[in-house]
Amino acid sequence: MPKIWKLRSEDDTSPSIPAIAEELGITEVLAEILWNRGFRSGKEMDLFLSPGLRNLCQPDEIPGLEEAAAVLAEGISAGRKMAVWGDYDVDGVTSVAVVKSFLKDRGYECSYYLPNRLEEGYGLNVKGISGLREAGIELLLTVDCGISNNAEIAAANEMGMDVVVSDHHLPGAELPPAAAVCNPRMTAYNGKEFGECSCATMAGVGVAFMLMARLNRLLPGKPVDMRAYLDFVALGTIADVVELQGQNRILVKNGLLLLKDARRPGIAALKVVSGYDMFAAIGAGQVGFGLAPRINASGRMGDPHKALELLLCEEMETARPIAKVLDELNTERKAEEDRILEEALAQAEEHIRRDSRAGLVLYSSSWHAGIIGIVASRVVEKFYRPTVLLCEDNGIIKGSARSIKEFHIHEALTSMSELFLNFGGHRLAAGMSFKAEFLSEFRERFDQAVIEKVGSDPLKATLKVDRELPLGDIDYVLLKELELMQPFGMGNPEPIFTTPPVEVLERRPMGRDHVKLTLADKDRTRRMPAKAWRMADQLGSELIGTTMRFAFSPKIDKFNGIPSIELTVRDFSRR
Repeated sequence: MPKIWKLRSEDDTSPSIPAIAEELGITEVLAEILWNRGFRSGKEMDLFLSPGLRNLCQPDEIPGLEEAAAVLAEGISAGRKMAVWGDYDVDGVTSVAVVKSFLKDRGYECSYYLPNRLEEGYGLNVKGISGLREAGIELLLTVDCGISNNAEIAAANEMGMDVVVSDHHLPGAELPPAAAVCNPRMTAYNGKEFGECSCATMAGVGVAFMLMARLNRLLPGKPVDMRAYLDFVALGTIADVVELQGQNRILVKNGLLLLKDARRPGIAALKVVSGYDMFAAIGAGQVGFGLAPRINASGRMGDPHKALELLLCEEMETARPIAKVLDELNTERKAEEDRILEEALAQAEEHIRRDSRAGLVLYSSSWHAGIIGIVASRVVEKFYRPTVLLCEDNGIIKGSARSIKEFHIHEALTSMSELFLNFGGHRLAAGMSFKAEFLSEFRERFDQAVIEKVGSDPLKATLKVDRELPLGDIDYVLLKELELMQPFGMGNPEPIFTTPPVEVLERRPMGRDHVKLTLADKDRTRRMPAKAWRMADQLGSELIGTTMRFAFSPKIDKFNGIPSIELTVRDFSRR
């Protein structure tokens, strides 16, 4: 569905752009892009382009971190048996990897617990806690979870355990009764008020890293170099799709350097099965679409332990077969995703055609609970409607919801919370479970909630573009400069440009869903290849010889080892 193109900034270009570009030694195009993204001085642009670790915040700026580190230091120093409890996704698994690796390097043992997504679900559970207590665990650290597990933490207290919560999800009205709670999204803790925290958008692995950095200074003995764990931090932060600005940008930019070096056998093996050279430089895109899905596949298909085992491997001989298993799981996951997507799109089209649904609630008892969230995102991408995908497990409906920027999905679910056994999430994504008898009511109320907020007429997605860029202005100098803006992701999107009217000279299919085009400027002095992913049905052969405009991101393609410039099509306009 073609989108509405809007310039990233409506402000006039500053007359100071040429001077800033000269000061920083960059092109005016890059300076203009950064200006339009809110960087209004040479100093701000320089900090963005060169995010050094010296600019990382101090750990004690995170609410509750000082108290959390003190409880851990006291318990560990006293010889209390400790475990870390994480989530089953990449953020949770890498958080556990940071904690276990750090404590091992400092000479301490630490057990771990990763719940089975399909059998236990997200967060803490009393059965798992009881098992840890029976194994002698006295000190429990949660990472990337725990902030909403008040009842479970109260049960752990009754069992004689001290619990420290490290999380980044939004706290509820009442904090859990833990020995200490560390969360950058808290505004007050232990009688202290905190202003706006520069770490507020950190992923769980970032918070765990900062907690270990403080613990590093409190434990007896020689501190270790915390930079060694930034590869885990980069992997988890990118996978969790948090804003890659500020503190996250510093952590990820430096962590990507370690992912390039691949000193850990598990990382090296993971890169190889993902199709990259063991020592290749990789960006956030390669992590997000290559490495992370293979780590996630382990948890999505049920058991996240293989993923952690891979990250902690110390020998390539051990790492290679585990990486192969994760790659096979990811292949299985993709096949299941394709099946569910085909069924979900058919349902969505029927709901729109027959019932004019503004909010889509799609259901099948055969869908996989670990995959419906990915598919919900794909449905939103196609129809630009808030979407909930549901599956069933022993009479209980489980759902994963994705939304559009105009509709706060967590607020909508809160308005009908009496239907749910539990639910949670944020503006654009949420999850819930409820009894099967409420399915019809939920479908009607969700659709009505969407209509009340955004109306019954379908909305059109907006695509923010940085500026128009003629084909003749695209060269290796510009593309090398755009690389300085890496890593791209939430909060720092890859630059998107628009062409003036260009002619479509050639069209060739790539697989079933993708096409490769050859575009030429008006007088055919510059030709350029362009790839359009998942657009084969929209860009047919009838377009050959026509004049169109394209929104695109330029790339240096290194296929077969020979660099060449190509465009990745983001959208198109026949006008």
